[in-house]
Amino acid sequence: MSWLDLDPRPRLAVSLAAIVCLGGLTAGCFQPLYGDHSLTGAPAIGPALAAVDVAQIPAPAGSSEARVAVELRNQLLFDIRGGGAAPPPTHRLTIRMTSTRNSLIVDVNSGLPNEENYGLNVTYTLTDIKTGKPVLTSQSFARVSYDLPGFVMTQRFVHTSALHDAEDRAAKEIADNVRARLASYFVAGT
Repeated sequence: MSWLDLDPRPRLAVSLAAIVCLGGLTAGCFQPLYGDHSLTGAPAIGPALAAVDVAQIPAPAGSSEARVAVELRNQLLFDIRGGGAAPPPTHRLTIRMTSTRNSLIVDVNSGLPNEENYGLNVTYTLTDIKTGKPVLTSQSFARVSYDLPGFVMTQRFVHTSALHDAEDRAAKEIADNVRARLASYFVAGT
């Protein structure tokens, strides 16, 4: 009689017990990335991210880039602090950004764009406040497309609304990328 000929219920119980034991052994290897407490005793990521001071993002006053710069900074502040109060800063994040707009599809009859692409490029530097030395420099980008049926171009509000929505989506994507990169730095130190 072989193992395969036995009643499947005890075999299932043994398999489940083995899975639970292996799961218990590896449970200590993982910790929540953005939690307030570390399971292993290492510094937690949440408080480290919250202690990052996000500097104002330079953009020409009154331009559409100025609105995007404020949106990007607000998204970053919310992503790293969760809406809570800021502890004393340990690091400063400075960001430089540029934006682009390209017409992807143009209506051959009217010559007006049907679809545009909004691009946001950022270069950011994380500086240790105590030493004044940069500890991380990186880049991120986002490309967001939005539809503009040719007849809508005559309706300025619809065009502006679609563009603002694309700018906000790009800012959110950049903020998520930067937060993930900062978390990676605080976990691994690189």
